Amino acid sequence: MAITKESIIKALSTVQDPDLKKDLVSLNMIKDVSVDGNAIHFTVVLTTPACPLKEMIKTDCINAIHKHVGEDVQVFPNMTSDVTSTRNTAPLLPNVKNIIAIGSGKGGVGKSTVTANLAVSLAQSGAKVGLIDADIFGPSIPTMFNCEHEQPEVKEINGKNTIIPIEQYGIKLISIGFLTPPDNAVVWRGPMASSALKQFISDTDWGELDYLLIDLPPGTSDIHLTLVQTIPVTGSVIVTTPQKVALADAKKAIGMFKQPQINVPILGLVENMAYFTPAELPDNKYFIFGEGGGMKLSEQFDIPFIGQMPLVQSIRESGDSGLPAVMKDDVTADAFKELSQKLARQVAIRNANLAETKKVEMIN
Repeated sequence: MAITKESIIKALSTVQDPDLKKDLVSLNMIKDVSVDGNAIHFTVVLTTPACPLKEMIKTDCINAIHKHVGEDVQVFPNMTSDVTSTRNTAPLLPNVKNIIAIGSGKGGVGKSTVTANLAVSLAQSGAKVGLIDADIFGPSIPTMFNCEHEQPEVKEINGKNTIIPIEQYGIKLISIGFLTPPDNAVVWRGPMASSALKQFISDTDWGELDYLLIDLPPGTSDIHLTLVQTIPVTGSVIVTTPQKVALADAKKAIGMFKQPQINVPILGLVENMAYFTPAELPDNKYFIFGEGGGMKLSEQFDIPFIGQMPLVQSIRESGDSGLPAVMKDDVTADAFKELSQKLARQVAIRNANLAETKKVEMIN
């Protein structure tokens, strides 16, 4: 019996996306089905290049064809991706598919380290990534990317002076650290800092991006309100450490994003410095800041717990040297890679199930 495209599509309609709980055909993820004798070719369009379930979906497709079409056919799935978005009608940054705010209740929890490594890991997977260092008074992204002495160009585009972001490790970057001498303190009132963030968003040539990460300052401040009033944010990530004082402040950051008038979906909670692992004892874990606090917090607020990052010397050294830890070949790199996959997964789930986040019009 001749193999038809219809029989192939029918077979693939039995394969579910494990996260979105719908079949691949209904989700419009199957493209370019063709038959060449005994060989079947088709493309599976995943929701992100950082999909952690890519091999599982590929195997499920092959098994479905063998079960429903024929055991002796040759199956050649082409796995590709097209990052999903709910920002298709956004007037500002219309070519940026997802804007992800990364915040923390208090300083010193490693939020910028997590942001830098997430950005690099997403870019390594094949995604187009940008990063705004919105911590105006304590910018650390230039140091972490080894470009603190760089200065962005300003070009006239469509009659408007536009900032061209610095590019490093495949990431487009902008930070106040590129615009002020490294030893000078930024002594500004809130409105000036907010104005700088607006410029980073609207006066910068970001081009097409799958993910734009915003490294927010600690706490809940003018900068946070400016962000949600300027652009619709896809979702947020909260970074904390296990000890009680950090968790107490993380609750405030969670509460801010969950306020009805702000209503930014929380994509996940990251527990940084979850345990100490010395280099000479890589299998040992010492919970020096307490254990299980991040997991309990995520359960309390019903938000995904997307990662526990270890406290290891190599992460600190990587931040200081300007070569993010995820670029090295060790267990730390694997942990950040897994974290980026979980984040990309949560973005895809959020985009499939929730409407576009609305820009906040007014809040006192």
